[in-house]
Amino acid sequence: MELHEFLEMMERRETVPAGSAAHELMHRCYAESQRLMLDSNTNPHTDAERNALLCELTGSEVHPSVRVMAPFQADFGKNIHLGKNVFVNAGCKFQDHGGIYIGDNALIGHNCVMATINHDPRPSHRADNIPAPIHIGRNVWIGANVTILSGVTIGENAIVAAGAVVTKDVAPNTMVGGVPAKFIKQIPQE
Repeated sequence: MELHEFLEMMERRETVPAGSAAHELMHRCYAESQRLMLDSNTNPHTDAERNALLCELTGSEVHPSVRVMAPFQADFGKNIHLGKNVFVNAGCKFQDHGGIYIGDNALIGHNCVMATINHDPRPSHRADNIPAPIHIGRNVWIGANVTILSGVTIGENAIVAAGAVVTKDVAPNTMVGGVPAKFIKQIPQE
């Protein structure tokens, strides 16, 4: 299986059966992303070098205004999409097989986890992977130690309070928090 075929499969949200060609591709890409993460997380780099590593990891151009602080972990890398002026603080873990889309000016706090793959609940198919993307809108602020689950969209200008577990979509211009995350308040507009 080629990478573009896998990415099309993820866009269609098709299940990845354990042991399939798609599953094997996931493992090959994991090994590559780990090589890049090891270099990025253990060696000093200039901003330009760090950007080049992000471009290699994602397989696409990353705007030079993007900052991803080490240590950073990506399970796949090829399905991360970063807007301009995105800041990802240290300790974040992106399981991006299903797609992670982060809009311009988003701020991601320390130790955030974004998980875009679930397992099939049926015991006989438990090792199968079910993808769903995460979409983070423009100007979103995600606090430290937040977990965002697959299929979630966080609307523009939203704030996710530290420690939240986001299991459902977050409306634009709102603040959510807690486990599971719930509405706290409306964000005042300028």
